[in-house]
Amino acid sequence: MAAEGIRAVKSRVAPLYPELARHLKIEGIVVVQAVVDPAGKVTDVKAVTGSKVLSYAAEEAVRKWTFVPAPDKSTENVEIKFALTQ
Repeated sequence: MAAEGIRAVKSRVAPLYPELARHLKIEGIVVVQAVVDPAGKVTDVKAVTGSKVLSYAAEEAVRKWTFVPAPDKSTENVEIKFALTQ
């Protein structure tokens, strides 16, 4: 079973702002739940809160992240902020 915890991130990939969201001026925070294996690789992602228009981009970005290795797999909640004036 995956442990709940906060593991340090080794590398992040910024999400691509979806064109539809940009056109509709949609901003906000998407919380992505990531399952991370002991080596630090993300093995599963699921957006748990936030705009459905932004969710896919957030999931795809977090899927490419790597975390610091740990003895067991863990579940990490990651907040991805989308703002048009970044």
